[in-house]
Amino acid sequence: MNIGSLLPHHGRYRPDHLAFVCGEERYSYKSFNAYVNKLANALLSSGLLKGDKFATVLPNCTQLMAAYWAAAKTGMVIVPSSTMLNESGLFTLLKNSDAVLVLADASFEKTLRTIRKDLPAIADNRYILVGLEQQSEGFYSYEDFVSSASEENPPEVFIDDYDMYNIMYSSGTTGAPKGIIHTHYVRAMYCTIFAASWRMTPESVALHAGAIVFNGAMLDLMPWMFLGAKYILHKSFNAEAVIADIEKEKVTHIVMVPAQIIALLNSPAFSPEKLASVEMIHNVGAPLLLEYKHRLNELLPGRFYELYGLTEGFMTVLDKHDAIRKVGSVGIPAPFMELRILDINGRECVPGEIGEICGKSPMMMPGYYKQPELTQKAIIDGWLHTGDAGFVDEDGYLFLVDRIKDMIISGGVNVYPKDIEEVVIQHPDVRDVAVIGIPDIKWGEVPVAAVLLAPDAKVTPEQLIEWTNRKVDAKFQRIHDVVIMEAFPCNVAGKMLKRKMRDEYKPKLK
Repeated sequence: MNIGSLLPHHGRYRPDHLAFVCGEERYSYKSFNAYVNKLANALLSSGLLKGDKFATVLPNCTQLMAAYWAAAKTGMVIVPSSTMLNESGLFTLLKNSDAVLVLADASFEKTLRTIRKDLPAIADNRYILVGLEQQSEGFYSYEDFVSSASEENPPEVFIDDYDMYNIMYSSGTTGAPKGIIHTHYVRAMYCTIFAASWRMTPESVALHAGAIVFNGAMLDLMPWMFLGAKYILHKSFNAEAVIADIEKEKVTHIVMVPAQIIALLNSPAFSPEKLASVEMIHNVGAPLLLEYKHRLNELLPGRFYELYGLTEGFMTVLDKHDAIRKVGSVGIPAPFMELRILDINGRECVPGEIGEICGKSPMMMPGYYKQPELTQKAIIDGWLHTGDAGFVDEDGYLFLVDRIKDMIISGGVNVYPKDIEEVVIQHPDVRDVAVIGIPDIKWGEVPVAAVLLAPDAKVTPEQLIEWTNRKVDAKFQRIHDVVIMEAFPCNVAGKMLKRKMRDEYKPKLK
């Protein structure tokens, strides 16, 4: 199960088939294999070996896609990180992951220059920047890094099922970040199970306009490479550009978060005729509002899929043929997966009874990187405990009720309230804080902070918003409102009731 064997396979047996499109760049499998080989061989020449970790801090681009497959070929471990991380968040990720090289956009030169003195594992010659106009001390342009590297396949390295392929970090990095490990076997399961679930073929055309540093991108990225299909990567999401490319390139499969689907449907450029080639419109990241599900099923019938899942490795799929019959459901376990709903005593719930969603899967992570205690809490007797609440109906279809962990999903990105709370509580005028997710038409959810102020506090909601948003690690952690309260609602046991806060929330700011 060496996923690094896929690209050279297609490069040999499907050389002239169009493989990858990004902006004006168009690659056949033969030419894309050569492009990836240059990066793989450059990484080896820099001294990296199988098992070494290298991080990326890149927007959607050809170099980022090449990095995924260069890691696969060499047995190195890729650690993709979001370009929305700020200095402290990026430092924590690079330090925790044991990265020995970083491949970043040139806009991060100043940030990396500031933190590199505290990252001794990354040698000065291992800061590689895409778009660097002028080489400076310790920083090398991507073009110079790969210029003398061979386009031939790198030396063969033995890779087995259990070898690590990537570490995907949870979006929050304040405190102890969670690095989710995926092996070559796990990613091979993404290749095969989702290729079948989405009814993809070697003639399929996938388009992805969301950031491919997040795990949701693997839902179509891995099946694409497994099948030797065609993949179109947009550098950023623009509804009109997506519609235009669907029509031009005859796109068959697209994965989007709710905010993107909503933007697509509301675009003045939208018409069902322009999307006639599409066989799958896939929602991931958070449940799509029923209003938009109905619109989608009416305008483009027989195309809507939905996935509920965790990067840790359990998923359910609502198939396009069930999208109307089981509207509101997030589907059934994918093949080879098992689902249970357990109550607080570990007893399996009957249909209709709400409990914790637990699952088994061949895609399950072997664990959190360097955090065995967290791993033991998440995986109990082989079952992944999701921390989410739901129930199954008489047919076994899952319905998501609430997020036990109070995780916020904003624009398809997981946002953990505790990460933001740890920042807000540092303000001298704040006595206590609870961050909740509030529905938002654009992002799905946005963070809002409810606070208890210290005696004689002078801070205003506007000031606290500005103060907090300057200090959080990433843009998606920025709070959109502050509600000052006298006391938090609690149950009889004194447990804070965040759900009641959400239900009673009334916007204070425009």
